[in-house]
This record gives sequence, C-alpha cells and structure tokens, in this order.
Amino acid sequence: MGPSALRALPRDGWLLFLTRLTRLFAYGSLSVVLVFYLTGLGLSASQTGMLLTLTLVGDTLVSLYLTTRADRIGRRRMLIIGAILMAAAGLTFACTSNLVFLIVGVISPSGNEVGPFLSIEQAALSHVVPDHARTAVFAWYTLAGSFAAATGALCGGAVSHLLRASAMTPVESYRAVVLLYAALGVVLTFLFARLSSAAEVTLPRAASAAPAAIGTVFGIGRSREVVLKLSALFALDSFAGGFVVQSFAAYWFYLRFGVNPGTLGVIFFWANALAGISALLASRLASRFGLVKTMVFTHLPSNILLILVPLMPNLPLAVLVLLARFSISQMDVPTRQSYTMAVVGPEERSAAAGITGVARTTGAALAPLFAGFLFARPTLISVPFFIAGTLKVIYDVLLYNGFAAVHPLEKAT
Repeated sequence: MGPSALRALPRDGWLLFLTRLTRLFAYGSLSVVLVFYLTGLGLSASQTGMLLTLTLVGDTLVSLYLTTRADRIGRRRMLIIGAILMAAAGLTFACTSNLVFLIVGVISPSGNEVGPFLSIEQAALSHVVPDHARTAVFAWYTLAGSFAAATGALCGGAVSHLLRASAMTPVESYRAVVLLYAALGVVLTFLFARLSSAAEVTLPRAASAAPAAIGTVFGIGRSREVVLKLSALFALDSFAGGFVVQSFAAYWFYLRFGVNPGTLGVIFFWANALAGISALLASRLASRFGLVKTMVFTHLPSNILLILVPLMPNLPLAVLVLLARFSISQMDVPTRQSYTMAVVGPEERSAAAGITGVARTTGAALAPLFAGFLFARPTLISVPFFIAGTLKVIYDVLLYNGFAAVHPLEKAT
C-alpha cells in the first residue's frame, strides 16, 4: 500500500498521474463556483439543475463514443479529443449564458471525474503496471486526484473571493475561474500528446483478424453480462450522488448558513483531502477482505453520515459530519476501479471502464434536474441529502448480494 507501489510506474504511468492532477484541479476549482456563476447569470435554481443535467448528458454521449473506440482507434487520440472538448466547454461557459450553447464539451459540476478520461486512463494504467500492483496504484491515483480536487476547490474559492475584494463583480470573479478551467483543458491536451505507444493495447495478429470482443459495437464480448450488471449498480450509486454534487453541496451551505465561496473552498479542500487519504487504506483492506467487501463495508457508514449532515443544528457540526463522511467515502473508488479491470480481459478494459463510467455519468446526469427543483424551494433544500444517502445504502446492499461471490479473472489485490 505504501509508496513502494509507485515504483512499478513507468514514464507513461507518471504522465497519467500528472494528467489526473491537472484535470481534477480544474474540476475542483470550477465546482465551488459553478452554481454561483450560473445563478449570477440570471438562471434560477431549477434552470441550473436542468443545465447541469443536460451538460452531463452531453458528457455521457461523448464518453460512450470515445471510450468504446479507444482500444481500437487509440487511447491517446481519444484522450486528446476529450481534453479539447473540456477546453471548449470552459470557453463556452465563460462567453455565453444561452442554454443551448452551454450544453457543449466536458464539465464537472461535482468536482469528480466526468468525460472519457478516467475510463481510458484506468485501462492504460492497468496495461503498464503489474496486476498485483494495480489496486495499490489505483489507490495512489485516487489520492492524487482527491488532493488535486481539494487544492482546486481551495484555489477556486480563494480566487473568486480575492477578485471580488478588488472591486470585480461576483459574476466576473466566477468567470475568471471558468477561464482557468478552459486553460487547464489546453494544458491537458499537450500532456496527453506526450503519451507513448506503451499505453495502447496491442492484439496478437491472429486475434486482430477476428476480434471477437474488441470488434463488438461497444467493445465488450465475453464480459458483457458482468459489465452490464455493474453498470446498472454504478448508475444507481451515481444517481444518488448526483443529488449532492459538490456544486449543490456548496450551495446548500450558502443557503443554510450563509457561507461565502472563500470559506467553502477551505471546507471542500479538507473534504477532498480526507477523501484522498482514505483511498490509501483501500488497498490494505482489499488484500485482507477482498475488493467487493471493502467497497461495501466502507461505503455504508459514509452514506449514514451523508444523511446526518442536514440534521446538524449549526455550521461547525455540519462541517464536522461532512468531513467525517469524506474521510471514509473514497475507499470504494480504487477497489471499484480495480475490480472492474480485473473481471474483464485486457482488450476490453477501456470499453468496460467506459461503459461503467458512462452508466455512472448517466445516473449523475439525471439527479441535478430533480435536485434543482428541491433547492428552488427553501423548505426542501435538505431533502437531496436524505434521498442520496438512502439510495446509496440500497446500492451497497445490491452490490454485495450480486457480486460478493463473483471473483476476478486474476488476483487483483
């Protein structure tokens, strides 16, 4: 579980860690100010929820197309296209408030992964590191992303706060963060261009003549059943999480306790930092208890804490419960990623990660529409927390019942 696991990383592995850091920093910075920016442009809470849903639908379509073709057409090529769409999305959000034009590119309202990046990077990492080191490497990969998102949230909140203090209007200060997001999309494009052919999947000549799995419409063959079952469960989990994406959670703290963006940046810095640290424990727990049990029994208590957040009577207690929740909330992430890679063949990994990732994005895309309507009604702003926590508990139970006895194709812990 320690840093020794990173010794297995070749040059492409370190480069993928750097792209993860860059991207999650951008996502984190945008998530703190995104709802403030959109409402500042004149959108209502309901319209904002609808917009976030539509942008995630766009992300889903992009992801499905790119990830299911990455192993055939080229992982690096698909990642570069995704980065260009991310930069385009930032520029679009900065330049227009027209709803039609805002549904473009790759935008993360949650501070978490969206688009094709995570799925293809997981496949590439699995390709360049030994199987026995995969879960540990994914744990550090999750930690790196969490700290990048935490730092981004801190930076996004601080930048907007400082710009407002210098006589800039609130909307202009938020727009500066959106432009930073676009610029980091450009940086990401150049970083992906540095990946080598070692990150690509190479099929034997005989297999390439009749590619049974990779030649299917969605890039999966023999693993179709398990991938579809996992996708359905992951969609449920993300649908639940979509009610309390980081943008809406930040907005809830503002509505309930009047917290300003600068303070919100600090809160979510620590939240994401604790989440990243928790991911490191996942590898050790998985080696002892197994991937599925680690996913379920660390996720359950975090969902109970999520339900408790809006029940707290004051800001310090609400923040304390939120931080406690984040401190154990990410242990299922590297184990989930590793398990998905372990139950499919190497030639299906990008597609499997892409399909399960698209399922997660689809679930997450639907929830903000409902959350927006709830946030538009002062008496219902805490209901999203209750819905999210309850649905996530149901997900945990279904996951355990369905997959506790399904073992990976090889030992992944």
